[in-house]
Amino acid sequence: MNRSEYKDFYDKVGKVNGWDFSKLKTISEGEAWIFYQEVVERCRKSDLLLDIGTGGGEALLSIADAALLLVGIDHSEAMIQTAIKNLGESNQTNIRFLQMEAENITFPHHFFNVVSCRHSEFSANEVTKVLASDGIFLTQQVSENDKFNIKQAFQRGQSYGTEKGSLKDKYLRELAETGFTDIQAYEYDATQYFQTYEDLVFFLKYTPVIPNFGQTDLDFEILQKFIESNQTEKGIKTNTERFMIVARK
Repeated sequence: MNRSEYKDFYDKVGKVNGWDFSKLKTISEGEAWIFYQEVVERCRKSDLLLDIGTGGGEALLSIADAALLLVGIDHSEAMIQTAIKNLGESNQTNIRFLQMEAENITFPHHFFNVVSCRHSEFSANEVTKVLASDGIFLTQQVSENDKFNIKQAFQRGQSYGTEKGSLKDKYLRELAETGFTDIQAYEYDATQYFQTYEDLVFFLKYTPVIPNFGQTDLDFEILQKFIESNQTEKGIKTNTERFMIVARK
């Protein structure tokens, strides 16, 4: 998928289900961190925080007490509409959501103390521009071998066939080139179990892991064989592979 296709995809998701995965039942074993807890640990109560690719805003709303002001941006109008709706249903007064491109962040230079980005593209140049001196940037991204056995079954998928570590190396290089000096990278490959057939189908339909999943009967035949081969007492087994970069300006 190119960026335009991703935008169309997430707009569709937002209109269909509001990006609400709260009912999705999965079990994970071996996750080395929880990303937004890592963000909270690096925030001061007086900080200004920017969240790139904020989606429906659920994560940002859950850490509202971590900073003085939290701003979530997303390129998808549908996602931001969902985030604003979620904000209106909360009691939080220190959060704002705006539709904005990660490649053109229109805030004053050096405005934010902390910038976060989970599972979304970002521009190292734009992050550097809006991050204050001695500010910190955290990103968690999906690694190339995430959901690897699913991609193998379908012989296609997000980053399928791409060399492991390519995206992490690209981001590390770009951050170094834009002036970050203290850059740390972390990785984990955890086991994940989808509890039911319906959970897995929902996941595949509303994420880009398997592009155009469900548009042919063959996809469901492949899925059925995959489940038969990977069903365990804990659920349908796959993996969750992530990397995190923490960089100080």
